[in-house]
Order: sequence, then C-alpha cells, then structure tokens
Amino acid sequence: MAVALEASLDGQGRIVSWRHDLWSSGHTHRPGRTSKPVLLAAGELARPFERAPAIDPPLPSGGAQRNAIPGYDFPDVLVMHHYVREAPVHGSSLRSLGAFGNVFGIESFMDELAAAANADPVQFRLRHLEDPRGRAVIEEAVRRSNWTSFDKTEGRGHGLAYARYKNIGAYCAIVAEVEAGAELRVTRLVAAVDVGLPVNPDGVANQIEGGCVQATSWVLKEAWRPGALTWEDYPILKFSEAPPVEVRILKNQHPSLGAGECTMGPTAAAIANALHDALGVRVRELPLTAENITKAINS
Repeated sequence: MAVALEASLDGQGRIVSWRHDLWSSGHTHRPGRTSKPVLLAAGELARPFERAPAIDPPLPSGGAQRNAIPGYDFPDVLVMHHYVREAPVHGSSLRSLGAFGNVFGIESFMDELAAAANADPVQFRLRHLEDPRGRAVIEEAVRRSNWTSFDKTEGRGHGLAYARYKNIGAYCAIVAEVEAGAELRVTRLVAAVDVGLPVNPDGVANQIEGGCVQATSWVLKEAWRPGALTWEDYPILKFSEAPPVEVRILKNQHPSLGAGECTMGPTAAAIANALHDALGVRVRELPLTAENITKAINS
C-alpha cells in the first residue's frame, strides 16, 4: 500500500485543499468472503484454484479506502483510489485494513503541515476539527501525557495522532514518547478513546492496550519479505520491548462503538511523529528500523 498527499494552506495557516492518492488492493483476501478460494495454499496445488481478486468494499466501511477521507473540516477534499488488482504478493486482511496506512499518512502529514504553518501540532489539529468528541479525545490524551511539560532531551521525542475509525466508529487519540538510539524504542503510549457507552470497560481497555502494542510491533519491526519462515526472518516486538500503555476511556451515553481496531493507525503516526520530534527526520516508509531511519536521514 502506498499513499501520496498534497495540501494547501492559506495565509492564516488553515488547510484549504487536500488531495489523497492511494494505491492498494482491497485488503479483503480472507476465507468466507467470496465464492472462490483465497487461501494461499489453494494456488500452490498441482492443479491450482483460480484466485479471487480482493474486493474493495464501498465506504464507509471500505477496504483500502478505509479512513482515506480525513476526519477534519477541510473545505476541499479529493481522494483517489488507484485499485491494484494484481500484485506479486498476495496479501490478506490485517487488523484495520487500509485504515492503518491511511491514518499513518494523514496524521504524519498533519504534523508536517503544522510545522509549515508554524503551529503547535495539537492546536493545529483542533483548529481543523469541530466535532466535540474528537476534540475531547485529543485534549484528554494531551492532558494525561503532560504534553506541555515533556522532558525534551537529546534523542527523546513525543508525538500525537488522531482518527475516528472508519469516520463513523470509535474516536482515538494517541500520544507516543520515544527514545532514538541505535534502535528506536517506544517508552510510553497514552491512548484516549470514545467508544460511546462502554458496556465492558475492562474489555475496552484490553482491546486498546492490545491494539497499541500490536501497532507498535508493526511500526518498529514488521515487514514481510520473500522466504520469511521464522521469527528471525520476521521479527516482532518482544515482551521486554512493549511500552507501558495508559488508557483513558471517555464515558458517555452515546451508542456503543467497536474498540478493536481504532488504535492501529493513530499509534503508528504518533510514533512516527515522536521520531521526528526526537531526530528532526521524517520517515515515510515503515517499519521504522535503523535502516529506514538512516535512509531518510541520508536523503
């Protein structure tokens, strides 16, 4: 999946136009969704089954397009999905589908635009967001993280990201704190979420914590490559590397919303924004390995 973004600012530092292009399949290759087999093994038989293409469901659910429309109040928005029907690698459905990549791109770009407008990234987001529930999760994450009193020393940084899942689901804001040494380490995550009426607050907290940790693993470690068969070939986050996660659930009487996937994109973007705060380099290719960070610095 690849994303390209463009935007224009007016003289007051407000976004007046936004364009989002994405190239991806539909992210829906999983059993039970089509009349044709989609398991990888079905294509490896002596007489292989024809493989069904990945369908991209329409919005608001979406597949690749999920969360491609920014959740802010911009006067002019254009989103273009360049559907990739066939690719050398057959992907399946990963938690949050295209929302992960789209939110990573959007929220990384929001920080870049805030810098171009000479604005604080928190206030820049609030400037473009009227939804009181969205504003509330941003403000709560910032408050609980002690954003304004962050101990900014060499190699340390913090970053913010926000999204409403599918633009109709749970609201989530993440503040990440990182230390950049030989490798990037996430030292703290603060998640503020609004899932409507939380029927089971413990269950909600578990989903949020788990999503934050899984997204951290994706961002720091995970990238498929041909021939990857072991955890050495495909490393994931270790227990010793998992950051502490503080979850704040904003309770209200609105209809209940799913909590399982709302953290994925915001966690990724918050970590990338924190890396930029720490080193002053913008890394646009995941994962945030030493190799990719060095490549971004040298470019």
